[in-house]
Amino acid sequence: MNTPIKDHATASVEFNKDEDYVNWHDETLWFVRSKRDKAVFQIPEWEQLREAGSQIKNHGLSNMHDLLIQFEEKATQNGIKVHWAADGKEHNEIVLSILQKAGVNRMVKSKSMLTEECHLNDFLKEKGIEVIDSDLGERIVQMRNEPPSHIVLPAIHLKKADVGETFHIHLGTEKGATDPQYLTEAARQHLRDTFLTRKVALTGVNFAIAETGGFVVCTNEGNADMGTHLADVHIASMGFEKIIPKAEHLSVFLRLLARSATGQPITTFSSHFHKPREGQEMHIILVDNGRTTQLGRPDFRNSLKCIRCAACMNTCPVYRRSGGFSYHSAVAGPIGSILAPNLDMEKNADLPFASTLCGSCSNVCPVKIDIHDQLYKWRQVLAQGGYVSKVKTVGINSMATVLNSPKFFRTAGKLGRFFMKNAPFLVNNSMNPWYNQREMPEPPKESFRDWYIREKGL
Repeated sequence: MNTPIKDHATASVEFNKDEDYVNWHDETLWFVRSKRDKAVFQIPEWEQLREAGSQIKNHGLSNMHDLLIQFEEKATQNGIKVHWAADGKEHNEIVLSILQKAGVNRMVKSKSMLTEECHLNDFLKEKGIEVIDSDLGERIVQMRNEPPSHIVLPAIHLKKADVGETFHIHLGTEKGATDPQYLTEAARQHLRDTFLTRKVALTGVNFAIAETGGFVVCTNEGNADMGTHLADVHIASMGFEKIIPKAEHLSVFLRLLARSATGQPITTFSSHFHKPREGQEMHIILVDNGRTTQLGRPDFRNSLKCIRCAACMNTCPVYRRSGGFSYHSAVAGPIGSILAPNLDMEKNADLPFASTLCGSCSNVCPVKIDIHDQLYKWRQVLAQGGYVSKVKTVGINSMATVLNSPKFFRTAGKLGRFFMKNAPFLVNNSMNPWYNQREMPEPPKESFRDWYIREKGL
């Protein structure tokens, strides 16, 4: 998609034009967050699991070089061909070379946010390669020529009627159909031919185990298995942060992942791949694409602990009411807002400001990433680097002056209360972003300080 990128605030305004739709989006994601809460409260040792997961990831980040080399050695011994990609472009070219070597121009793909990050589908389409996404949500948005709006629930921004219309156009289903069972069956019939005829299948990687050289793919639909078990070539794309040291650590993350993502005890399919079956080729591509840079940033390296559960997105009041597309990056929400600036500070300077800093994202993160702290630190880095707009810079500097001076602060408060009462048009206008979405409050009769002095008789 070559549409111009709009900043988060501008894109959010468009999403918020339909209030009923926004309310539905908000409530749906909060329902998923509530399921998460019910699931984790059933495990007395939940906080110990979070701490274990966090410490395992800390160990992995501190020993990344050794773990990746160990993984490569073990995987190679298992018959897996290991590739290294410095960036998205190199990743895409490696995938293309494997397809060309196999002599095919069609591929089936299961969900992989890394391939979204690398824009693989667009790249292969330009090269004449047809890619069919087999995850149902991914296939729906692919038909609509949209990116995923959520990393676990790619089509969460769509209602049943939207899906019905999409399937009517692309699959020939009955017009106006909204029955989930009918629509799902249509998708099954559509994808069945894809699974049977594609000789190359690509999957993502949820966890890669240095000790064994194997990797694990978690799905709820079994589409990754259907694609890879019938294909002659299996390609796995993996950001190098997915590495974990030992097989015994895997159970910690499998218990954390599904509960945090959808409130399930475990994903329906946790598929283990250790070596290609007889007659099959298996490739794994280890991708950097800015991860080394992030690893070298002391304040932000913890973001690489992310296991892509999307719990932070489901709980975030900003994401729930602004939609995934407003983040203009492959990974939306709070976690995306601390990952994206690492890739391009200028392009993604708006995203760390798309937060209330309420801390709910950090509270639900299964591996204890300090997300809201990193959002705050990114704001400082971006402001100091000159990546913040002049309007925001002037506003920040003005607020710093006011907040650093008790006298200025009291005077500004008095002026604000006066104008809100006697000249409301000065604040109730389109120049005030707050007023665009909310009613302005009634001005208080006095400040808290004045009230306190009067009450205490000071």
